[in-house]
Amino acid sequence: MFTKFQDLIDLSIKTNKNLHEIIIEWEMLENGTDPILLKEESIKIINQMIESYREKLNNPSKSLTGWTGFNTEIYNKYKENSLFNNLISKAILIALATSENNASMGRVVACPTAGSSGVVPGALVSLYEEKNIPIEKLAEGLLISGAIGEFINRKGSLSGAVGGCQAEIGSATAMASGAIVYILDGDPDKVANAAALSMKFLMGLVCDPVGGFVEVPCVKRNPAGSVIAFTAADLAISGIKSAIPFDEVSQAMGKVGRSLPIDLRETGKGGIAATKTAKSLLDKFMGNKI
Repeated sequence: MFTKFQDLIDLSIKTNKNLHEIIIEWEMLENGTDPILLKEESIKIINQMIESYREKLNNPSKSLTGWTGFNTEIYNKYKENSLFNNLISKAILIALATSENNASMGRVVACPTAGSSGVVPGALVSLYEEKNIPIEKLAEGLLISGAIGEFINRKGSLSGAVGGCQAEIGSATAMASGAIVYILDGDPDKVANAAALSMKFLMGLVCDPVGGFVEVPCVKRNPAGSVIAFTAADLAISGIKSAIPFDEVSQAMGKVGRSLPIDLRETGKGGIAATKTAKSLLDKFMGNKI
């Protein structure tokens, strides 16, 4: 019935229904999902995002490799001196904490993947803590995120092994920016423009985890994704549009991903994973494990 994200937006405008309500109906028609259960699950996921971030704040332990896990504590102490306002610095903290919680084997919400799990919480939970946005409203934004992610997956990919990090952090950033716009503005067209802008900002981003572990550079890309999401959302809310529609950007991302060399798609063989320091870190870790 719906082959493009734009189809949902057009129906929302035509029927004068809120976009999240259109998405709930679409989900019910496609998968038979009970609308009440879908709303309840969205609220549950938001609460888990909050819990995951706060769990890491109280647990500064290192990851298995020792390469990450301690950065949340560092940034939390620094945050009051941040170059950014409270909202953006909180988004950085939440995204970093969530991603480090994942790297430290904590429980996270994969949105869309575990390696990119900090981006959407960075956006949504910071709005909750700094703008007092109700959880129910955040859950509506999460439904927007889910639809954006679904159509990215249909047109491109959500897997770093298939499309590089643009498919993970890039997709998460598009999902986050669309949710931000919907929560703060509600205009369906602006939602699509924010998502398109986000993906264009990160087009071509390679997946190059050191040793194949989702730690370096993955963890620190999450807070960057949250900041980029707010940038795209701010541009879209102001009325700035993406010259290329979201669905076409998603399709382009898929083509770019498939054209990336295999070494730049989550194999741990290219990019920064192939640097001298990265190899030294991995050799030291493996030597300690023997």
